[in-house]
Amino acid sequence: MEQPSLFTGPADQRHRILAKSDRLLRVFEDIHNHIYANEGLSSEQTFAEMMKLLALKVCDEKAGSPKEFYILPAEFDGPHSPGLKELEKRLNSLRKRIVQQLPGSLAQITDINLKPTSLAYAVDRLQHINLRESSRDVKGLAFQKFICSEHRRDRGQFFTPEQVVDLCVRILQPKPTETILDPACGTAGFLSRAWWFMLETANVRQRETLLEARGANIYGIDINPMVARTAQVRMALEDSDNSPITVADALSDWPALNRAMNRITSDNCSYESYFDIILTNPPFGTQGRVTDTVALERFDLAYKWLSDDGVYHKTKTLQPGQVPDILFIERCLDFLKVGGRMAIVLPNGDLENSSLAYLRHYILSRSHVLAVVHLPLDTFVPFGTGVRASVLFLQKADIAGRQSKRQAVFFGRVTKLGYLAKKNGGAVYRKDKAGRLLTDEDGVAIVDEDVSLLVRNYELARKHAGLTESDEAFTLPAEEIADRFDLEYYKPSHRRSGKLLHSKGAKPLSIVADIVKTKAPKLAQPDEEVLYVELGNVNVEYCELSGGETMKVHELPSRASFELREGDIITAVAGNSIGTVKHMSAIVTKEYEGAICTNGFRILRPKKGINPYYLLYYLRTPYFLEQVFRYRTGAAIPAISDEDLAQLLVYVPQERTQKSIAEKVTAGFKLRQQSKQLTRSIDFFIS
Repeated sequence: MEQPSLFTGPADQRHRILAKSDRLLRVFEDIHNHIYANEGLSSEQTFAEMMKLLALKVCDEKAGSPKEFYILPAEFDGPHSPGLKELEKRLNSLRKRIVQQLPGSLAQITDINLKPTSLAYAVDRLQHINLRESSRDVKGLAFQKFICSEHRRDRGQFFTPEQVVDLCVRILQPKPTETILDPACGTAGFLSRAWWFMLETANVRQRETLLEARGANIYGIDINPMVARTAQVRMALEDSDNSPITVADALSDWPALNRAMNRITSDNCSYESYFDIILTNPPFGTQGRVTDTVALERFDLAYKWLSDDGVYHKTKTLQPGQVPDILFIERCLDFLKVGGRMAIVLPNGDLENSSLAYLRHYILSRSHVLAVVHLPLDTFVPFGTGVRASVLFLQKADIAGRQSKRQAVFFGRVTKLGYLAKKNGGAVYRKDKAGRLLTDEDGVAIVDEDVSLLVRNYELARKHAGLTESDEAFTLPAEEIADRFDLEYYKPSHRRSGKLLHSKGAKPLSIVADIVKTKAPKLAQPDEEVLYVELGNVNVEYCELSGGETMKVHELPSRASFELREGDIITAVAGNSIGTVKHMSAIVTKEYEGAICTNGFRILRPKKGINPYYLLYYLRTPYFLEQVFRYRTGAAIPAISDEDLAQLLVYVPQERTQKSIAEKVTAGFKLRQQSKQLTRSIDFFIS
């Protein structure tokens, strides 16, 4: 089946578009590389100068006569050519004319900081290209590739992979009459794709209206002036040069935003409750916290929240800081009209961490959850981060709407985005068993992705057209969505396993074992020598402790926490392996009596009637591991909370069954001990 692409048409047309876009890309790259090599500028400064040049070129075409973006052969016959003064004079005149005729961020072009020779080279390469008359597909793809290559160098924080952008747009399906906003627009990836989608899906009359308005219904905000200019140039290149791009901090510059809105609409509007659709990937991960008290006071989510029997309410205590992604959720809901839809890329912790339950309560109080799409771990690796992320799709509700019946929530998982999880992020294509590339009916190589399948499954779910549910795509009644929004928690196989355990009378772990969480008293003796055990000291296959490091208490790392007793069972509660076949659990033997272990473990002391070797065996079964995987949280390092650990279900069979299993586990331990002793007894030397 042919794979959806960012442009349509038969294969020969697509090949021509790709070839032309690559030629235009080479022009962009040649100019960029010439400037970088000859001007002594950083990569970011070079990119900024390139954007100024493209802005001048686009505006010269838009502004009409007289044309001023050109250079004559007679004007340049060397670095000291008098004609270069004429070129600089023309471009200065063009810049002033643009500021007068084209208000907005595209017009805010500062002086170009290039040598006359570099300026001449750039103008000469661009002057024979008519960007406004070039195919939207050609120039759009060329600029997209150019931006992408630049992002991968040092501006990954401004980039969202085009496959994720495409996923969001195809699920929300913006209509030609709708207003669209990205409040952290970066270089306009979401805005550009939304514009293309509207043109592709519009009827003839709607398309004419769109092209006449030139994207006046598509808005962007970005805090960085250079990035905002890049966004404006990108939209202009794709015939959406009326798209307002505002330079502001969407989280704090309320006056600036509303002044900009009044200039744009001329009808005393504000950004609040104005937009039909929001598409955004706000800053998160290592971006730090917002700490400005004046800004924080305007956000409900900047205050501390308390729970009263599961019902959360906001206190009057302001938090000392809040991460931007959480504030952006509230801000986006403010920007949306009632009934408006949004797609926002978020770290998985926002959807699952128990400490952020108040955030999910707040979201449910103001909106309907339409869908949650889990992204692959390597989604952002080519762009500088390995954070785990998902896309949350919401629809803003009013008070009456909150009481009405909500549609089922769609959960889906993308496993393949079609590019390598490496720095260059090269495309990955489907191959047959012999390693040959698979092509569609037009001979075009098929990208190895499953975004298209997920979008089709979402459409089937929305149309009630017979979605075949699986762990990768399923729906749940909205009433069942409460404390968590993550796919892993709700996926069908986990829910089936939980129902089975409940039906068989399985008991919470806290009922069958004491969970030790008390710091070891000997940690108060700084000069005492102890054996320290880390996660890496567990032999996963045999559930045994192996090794450790002897040191004095004052030398122990801060994570050193609990004292071990012979017969204890330790199990990991943090790390990428928890809940997998590599999950670390072990029984404490006599030689580890009194050792200190990391807080990455919890100590289990089986209660009366529970055979410790049976419990150790159960910790290795899928029944236990799937529960750990279901309840673990964390966008960076997964962990399971003590509260959730205590609630994990343990199936407790009759005593004779426990004894039978325990005897086999014990026999295995004895056989391994015998093997170790036999190996140690070998007397081998070379004479």
